[in-house]
Amino acid sequence: MSGHSKWHNIKLRKGKQDADRGKLFTKIAREIIVAAKSGGGSPDTNLGLRVAVQKARDNSMPADNIKRAIQRGTGEIEGANYDEITYEGYGPGGVAVMVAALTDNRNRTVADVRSIFGKCGGSLGESGSVGWMFDQKGMITIEKDSIDEESLMMAAMDAGAEDIRDEEEIYEVLTAPTDLHTVSQALTDAGIKFQEAAITMLPKTTVKLEGKEVGQMLRMMDQLEDHDDIQNVYANFDISDEALQEATK
Repeated sequence: MSGHSKWHNIKLRKGKQDADRGKLFTKIAREIIVAAKSGGGSPDTNLGLRVAVQKARDNSMPADNIKRAIQRGTGEIEGANYDEITYEGYGPGGVAVMVAALTDNRNRTVADVRSIFGKCGGSLGESGSVGWMFDQKGMITIEKDSIDEESLMMAAMDAGAEDIRDEEEIYEVLTAPTDLHTVSQALTDAGIKFQEAAITMLPKTTVKLEGKEVGQMLRMMDQLEDHDDIQNVYANFDISDEALQEATK
């Protein structure tokens, strides 16, 4: 297991995903604002907004919050302007790292990101330095104890999914980015509950980490994801269960 999948399961074990719902709502609201600003306020015609709104609903974000975020994006009510920026660089052991941010202060955010990289044994790189190592995909995550693999396979493939991966506690249904909504809606219609449906970046290759680099990488992921301006972090690390247990003692 590597990158997104490994980190997803680490967060599940730590209970981190529900640790700060207020911060999560703030980040989702920024996604909605930017999506509405760039593509209009209708989820029916704006794929980015549709994905962001679905993410908000999946995380029980109040409907009023969603509505206000859309209105800020379309300019119906006043709100901050956010720039979309992707930072690229290397973590400990040469791990490729991509950081997706929404910020109202570019100088502050890049300084913070550079500092986190440096403190955790990495270095910030140039634009395009690692992006070629990832593929953009739609990903739907489903708890294993909620459905058997054969039933999920039939429903997902019939809906147009590209692949299904078995990743410890979860199944990952992979789609083309433009098919994410169609597949997730088909799973919902089939009575299949999922944890999350989102556009992600999957690594083409992985870097195995051991020893102190494991702890450095986990700290980097924690600190980047905890930053208010950072929406998502993608990395191509691979950590064995033994190395993970040793690093989290």
